[in-house]
Amino acid sequence: MVAALFACGYNTIMFNRDLWREGRKYLLPLASSILFGALIGGLIVAQAWLMSSIISGVFLAGQILDESIPGLVWLAAVVVVRSVLVYLREVSAGKVSVEVRAGLKKQLFAHLLALSPVQIGQEQTGEVASTLIQGVQRLDAYFRTYLPQLGMAVLVPVIILVVVFPLDWLTSLIFLFTAPLIPLFMVLVGKEAEKRTSRQWRLLGRLSAHFLDVLQGLRTLKAFGLSKRQGRVIRSVSEEYARVTLGVLRVAFLSALALELLATISTAIVAVQIGLRLLYGQITFVESLFILILAPEFYFPLRQLGAAFHSGMDGIAAAGRIFGLLETESQLEPGGSEPAPVLDAGGEIRFEGVRFAYQQGDRSSLQGVSMAVPLGRHTALVGASGAGKSTVFSLLMGFFQPDAGQIVVNGMSLGEIKMQDWRAQIGWVPQFPYLFHQTVAENIWVARPGASRAEVIEAAQRANAHEFIADLPEGYNTVIGERGVRLSGGQAQRLAIARVFLKEARLLLLDEPSSSLDVENAAAIHQALDALKQGRTVITISHQLSRVRMADWIVVLEQGKVVQAGTHEALFIEQGAYRALARAGEGGQ
Repeated sequence: MVAALFACGYNTIMFNRDLWREGRKYLLPLASSILFGALIGGLIVAQAWLMSSIISGVFLAGQILDESIPGLVWLAAVVVVRSVLVYLREVSAGKVSVEVRAGLKKQLFAHLLALSPVQIGQEQTGEVASTLIQGVQRLDAYFRTYLPQLGMAVLVPVIILVVVFPLDWLTSLIFLFTAPLIPLFMVLVGKEAEKRTSRQWRLLGRLSAHFLDVLQGLRTLKAFGLSKRQGRVIRSVSEEYARVTLGVLRVAFLSALALELLATISTAIVAVQIGLRLLYGQITFVESLFILILAPEFYFPLRQLGAAFHSGMDGIAAAGRIFGLLETESQLEPGGSEPAPVLDAGGEIRFEGVRFAYQQGDRSSLQGVSMAVPLGRHTALVGASGAGKSTVFSLLMGFFQPDAGQIVVNGMSLGEIKMQDWRAQIGWVPQFPYLFHQTVAENIWVARPGASRAEVIEAAQRANAHEFIADLPEGYNTVIGERGVRLSGGQAQRLAIARVFLKEARLLLLDEPSSSLDVENAAAIHQALDALKQGRTVITISHQLSRVRMADWIVVLEQGKVVQAGTHEALFIEQGAYRALARAGEGGQ
């Protein structure tokens, strides 16, 4: 009955299948912890029997010290062995905790890397960082404290009950009827505790995410005079988090108090009935003392479980978010095992009926796109914002898998090609490049980590970036701050272009490469890019008609569909979308 109620409480509020699955990966230390708990339960019984026998011998049989020494030696040995087993149990539980947390951190990091950039962008950076660090850390108390104590709360009472029942069935019945009250109360309190702890964890993630957003956008907030207002928002969220935390602690203290009270009253009931029966000669002194010593030990693991209850709930709440992230299905193109074909002139990249929608089909981006991109030539993608141009780039880089259709490179489906080999041939300049909180040289090295210093400098020169880099306080060793905060938009764009020069990729994807540059620098960059294009495949997204008309082939996208394709001269003659875009561009110039 006791074991059944424990199992019920465990499965109802404290059992997490994902955490259990992770714990089972380290079966030896986990099994050792359980085994040590069982042995400790046996030693508790042995210790109680030795103590009752020694006391009975001294006070009733009149044994002298010499006669009691063997019993005292055995008692000391049992105490020492029990202490060693307690230590080994804690070491085993600690090993499980360390291994599980290390494994989950690796899984989380690897899974985050496996997600597409857009999927990562949909998550709040601060909340993800909080999950990766604080969330995983909170599992320590679950595996190190709560789980071992749960095992003790099941094993020790059962062992004691098995020993006591043949000696005194009445006390055993009291154990049977009082002990289940504790797990029953845990089940009742657990639902409220689970709700409050989950809310506490959500608020912590929200607070972490908001604080990071404020730090990253502090320049904008100050420009609009909103920095102090955001400080008040952070204070408000912090106060709400504090209130919820106090609510969680109140539930934890209440449950601990109730469990202590139940255990104390139950022990008192056992003591009273044992005393009365001893008084009337219905039980021997040795047996009564033995049972009285065991009674607190019977309830002690349950009381300790109540003390560890909050730690267990905290770990369960964190686990919900951790495994929620791990269960997010990656939209990245996994690729295959075939070597990537060499992108030489004469071949082509074909889109064959490609369909793709963001947000699980709620927002369609490409609707059956079919087009050919000739290798070794310059292709321009044009169209209004939202036409699907950037989605084409994302699919080409394998950031997503098409919902339907396929992309074929020189007769091979992109899904059959090794993604690592394929991306090694791509040079990408996004409209808003990401720069890391590292030196200028390290930010360029990203494109080809094995490049020499001279090659990095040459790439910067070709990207018209060397001059402004030389003027920085430490030149190429200058740390440019997170997201390149110490650089202008044009300077950041030129560093991104320098990466492409360094990589010497066969396929260049340029998304408005000169959008942030002044006229003089833009002209220099375009001159360098024109030289780089020789013998390479270039796909450009641009709204600058002067650049579009220089492309060998132009593809016009409209609402996720290819509506026109051809040369500038041919398309401009037609009464179609390209002519309208071209005239609108001329009017805006």
